[in-house]
Amino acid sequence: MTFFAPFCLPFIIGALTMFSILAWKWGSWLWRLSRADKLAVLRAVPTRATWEALREAVCEALLHRRIFRINPVLGYMHMSLALGWFLLIAVGWAETLAYMGLRYVPLQGHVFFKYFATGLPHKPVFDFVMDLLLLFVLSGVALAWFKRLRSRALGLRRTTRHVAGDRVALTALWFIFPARLAAESATCALYGGGSFLTGTLGGWMAAHAGTMALMNFETVAWWFYSSCLGLFFVALPFSRYMHIFTEIPLIFLRRYGLRSSEKEGSYDRFQVEACSRCGICIDPCQLQRVLQIDRVQSVYFLRDRRYGMLDREVADNCLMCGRCAERCPVGIDLNTLRISSRDRLRNVPDERRYDYLRGVDRSSGEGRVGYFAGCMTLLTPRTLQSMERIFEAAGERVWWADREGGVCCGRPLKLAGETDSAHKMMRYNTDLFRSHGITTLVTSCPICLRVFREDYDLQGIEVLHHSEYILRLVRAGRLALGRSAERFTYHDPCELGRGSGIYEAPREVIAAVGELLEPAHTRADALCCGSSLADTTLDDGQQVALARDAAGELDATGAEVIVTSCPLCKKALARGTRRAVRDLSEVVADSIADRVGDRAGGQA
Repeated sequence: MTFFAPFCLPFIIGALTMFSILAWKWGSWLWRLSRADKLAVLRAVPTRATWEALREAVCEALLHRRIFRINPVLGYMHMSLALGWFLLIAVGWAETLAYMGLRYVPLQGHVFFKYFATGLPHKPVFDFVMDLLLLFVLSGVALAWFKRLRSRALGLRRTTRHVAGDRVALTALWFIFPARLAAESATCALYGGGSFLTGTLGGWMAAHAGTMALMNFETVAWWFYSSCLGLFFVALPFSRYMHIFTEIPLIFLRRYGLRSSEKEGSYDRFQVEACSRCGICIDPCQLQRVLQIDRVQSVYFLRDRRYGMLDREVADNCLMCGRCAERCPVGIDLNTLRISSRDRLRNVPDERRYDYLRGVDRSSGEGRVGYFAGCMTLLTPRTLQSMERIFEAAGERVWWADREGGVCCGRPLKLAGETDSAHKMMRYNTDLFRSHGITTLVTSCPICLRVFREDYDLQGIEVLHHSEYILRLVRAGRLALGRSAERFTYHDPCELGRGSGIYEAPREVIAAVGELLEPAHTRADALCCGSSLADTTLDDGQQVALARDAAGELDATGAEVIVTSCPLCKKALARGTRRAVRDLSEVVADSIADRVGDRAGGQA
């Protein structure tokens, strides 16, 4: 049996083209990895990380577990196409093996086996399973068609905009499996076989068309099926569907410890091209929902970066709040990719700007505990005063890094893309902390907290947010808090919650002084206050609109006081509501003061 017919040519050409381009892309990306990354991969391959990566690849690349959790209908659609197509290939190979034994069969022989196997005895079990899998995939195709027409019915307010390669690949994908159904059914109509799907449709064709018409239709259908496959394969490396062959190696590399950095690197290519442009990241974006800014979301940022179309507006207009990253089914490190893009677009360090750093030390006090207020805390003096009261009540000796002024932590510059300048500030502060011999560093600013933990070399120095530090004092019995009937609601700052994973500490402290009421969006899904230092393009009116959006949900709880653990969020939320907005430290300090006042009153 010869496994070739003229209609196989589009498929063969498309498959060879696709695999050649994939080999070149994968090879060049892996070759350009840093030496450290290559060594990390080699060391991790024989470890448990490989098995964990394999498990994740099955769960996410085939079953699409994360999408299921966010949107079950969308998850089913992706799973039916990914898992269904994979099973069609796997069972098709098994079918060929069952018919032909261990003899060599070319690739097109497996793909078009129903056409070539008409002279062989039918195996009803394989016919049934292949029909069932084809129906499974077709249900996903139907949902994909429906999604383009009525996205809201599938729980999506918006769908992504396509480039030319996307449109070509999508059109071909939409017709691949209907074409396969038509081709296999036409063959069944002429030669018999098939099961409940292709056999039934083939029987209907045989009853309503003559032999010559069926033969002509069969030829056209197989040509069309092969052409759709070939066109899809040629377009795939230049379209969003490249994610099919990129997500899997990304999972393995991530399990092996590779990460994106603030400087663009080869590993970034795997992240950028692993984006399926599913559109899940669009709806959580407050820029889109509140301000109707609809071309800067992560899906468009990744698209534009991939095709070399990225401009400053798309790169800079992002809160980097992390809400989209929490939803991303591929787990792409969206914020780091933003920073590396900004670094490339605007990082022009000016050495003269930092001459003032030499010999600057405005710190005061002594102690093993150091306190770094940060720029925003210095602009909200009640937070600083409250921390002074808390330290005093706990009997803590404190070294004050910047109470009288100091050097920024560097993260605002890093978020803006001026990474080299940011690191000059980081090195200065690192030397300052170490020179004063502190063992614990406390900050009230989540922005500072995150950069201290992620970018500073502070080995031997424990870095705590003031919510963690206050909770530690309470648990140790060093800080006694008075409880009242006052009702509080809590706003999770982006950098503290999604950025640093601190959710429970501030809530436990609030629960110790009053009743805590949760807003509609909370913890990992909390709204951004709108004044993120990461977005350098929003005007004042737009920031206020975002603040009102976030404050509105907090107001709806009916709480008397809105509490947050970020000085920037405190200032922003105060512009969006008439309710009292206080930092966690203020609530704690007031509780201490109330108890002291009560004691004084009792003694009098």
